[in-house]
Amino acid sequence: MHGSELITISLIILFLPLFGFVTVVLFGKRMPKLVNLEIGILATNMLLTLYVAYEKLFVYAHEKISGYFTWIDFGKVYGIGALHIDLGIEITNVTAFMLFVVNLISFLVHVYSLEYMRGDIRFSRYYSYLGIFTFSMLGIVLADNFLMMYIFWELVGLSSYLLIGFWFEKDSAANAGKKAFLTNRVGDMGMWLGILILFTNYHTFTFDKIFAQIGAGNIPFGSEA
Repeated sequence: MHGSELITISLIILFLPLFGFVTVVLFGKRMPKLVNLEIGILATNMLLTLYVAYEKLFVYAHEKISGYFTWIDFGKVYGIGALHIDLGIEITNVTAFMLFVVNLISFLVHVYSLEYMRGDIRFSRYYSYLGIFTFSMLGIVLADNFLMMYIFWELVGLSSYLLIGFWFEKDSAANAGKKAFLTNRVGDMGMWLGILILFTNYHTFTFDKIFAQIGAGNIPFGSEA
């Protein structure tokens, strides 16, 4: 197997829960047993993740596998030079381990919820929310840049809000969902500001490029002095 094939498998791992989310949202109310699709997806992801982890830890243990594409190309910008925004994923040893952790916990939650949520009138909707939550967490693990990490982090915040306030007819659940959403937004503003500072200084969101410049002594605000 080549490293590029691990990228392909990792993308399948990432997008399978999103496929489950869309399918259950569209057809779950008419076909309640579609929640089994979500569980099947997580079981499949577990096997794929174990395979990726084995290949990365034992075959490509000393390599960082990555793939990216240029999302937006601004061309040459005055005072900056060539400016473009790349999106991509990377697979390190830590990534391989965290893919397993996220999928394992999500799989166990899916299985446990079969009995815990049985009989709920919004049973399928709950499983669709689990699907988008899993997709978001996997996106954070695989992202190779701060912009993608932030986008998936916001999706985690959205899915957390939907799950925390799932029984929105209860005041306690509705208030808890609003509190979590507003608290996270305050923190996210600081996070986004920090990401913009990095982009302003380094003209890239990519982890490796930013860390390389920091290692070379290029620190924002001249704080290396």
